[in-house]
Amino acid sequence: MAAERGKPTGPRILNASVERQTPVRLHPSLEKASEVSFGGIMKIGLGLPESIPGVEGQTILEWARKAEAGPFSCLSVFDRLVYTNYEPLLTLAAVAAATQRIRLMSSVLLAPLRSPALLVKMVTTLDALSNSRLSLGLGIGGREEDFQAVGVPLTQRAQILEEQLTLLKHNWFSQPMSESIGPLGPPIVSSAGPEILLGGYTHKAVRRVGRWGDGYLAGITTPAEALKLYQTVEASWQEAGREGKPRFVGGLCFALGPNARERAQPYITHYFGSENLLHSILVTPEELQRALEARMEVGMDEVLLWPCLPELDQVERAAEVVHTFLSGNVPI
Repeated sequence: MAAERGKPTGPRILNASVERQTPVRLHPSLEKASEVSFGGIMKIGLGLPESIPGVEGQTILEWARKAEAGPFSCLSVFDRLVYTNYEPLLTLAAVAAATQRIRLMSSVLLAPLRSPALLVKMVTTLDALSNSRLSLGLGIGGREEDFQAVGVPLTQRAQILEEQLTLLKHNWFSQPMSESIGPLGPPIVSSAGPEILLGGYTHKAVRRVGRWGDGYLAGITTPAEALKLYQTVEASWQEAGREGKPRFVGGLCFALGPNARERAQPYITHYFGSENLLHSILVTPEELQRALEARMEVGMDEVLLWPCLPELDQVERAAEVVHTFLSGNVPI
């Protein structure tokens, strides 16, 4: 992958491009959660295999328990409607009951597919059940069949998302929905509500962070492309007069072990509808290490590792790489 460096040979000092002059605005839910970190450097989360066809529910829960015992900062889920994946918020609720420490993240939830009031109810419930461990990643989606299934015009998805964001923020503080409709509970655990991360690949989409979000969640893209969009996020943040800096979260796909790329091919083709992303899957520990280095170099605060294989050994294989990465990048 372009802009990625060779594998480090030992501990390194974080350079000025990584150590920000302005501190990231740390959401209260992140302060509260007991997280794995090494000297405050980039955190690394792990995706759940809930979108891989055929995965069993018990495998998802065991995956979550194994991840919590490892070096990971959060567990994340994808979202589609017309597909065989598990519903993301229900999945995170089950994982919340099976874990204690690890944060839970939607990466991203396609918010316009859900009614605004029901979305508020589900999010506040998950926040309460997880004891404020939720990071709510939101996006608008783009698959027409998903919107056809719920009778929502695809062309209205951006407007719907902005209405939902306004309602979410309003209900964090248990305000009535209107003069005739009361608040949509239960009450949130943290005074600030769950962290909101917004995804997107256009400048218009990412500029929403300045008004409504706590950070930007980049999708499957190169570090350079993600950084360019994040700089637009920073500009919108400053224009809104907000202090600190927004969070910068990235993601990448991986599959480790013998014949990993070939084994991941059916899932990639089926889920994304194309084999074009096959080349971007990281299939060796060395590739994954270099990809993490490249994302740390552009200043990401957290990176999500999205699995392309459902076997539980993927948790252990990824954990080994993460341990190596974190121990080799302790700031001194």
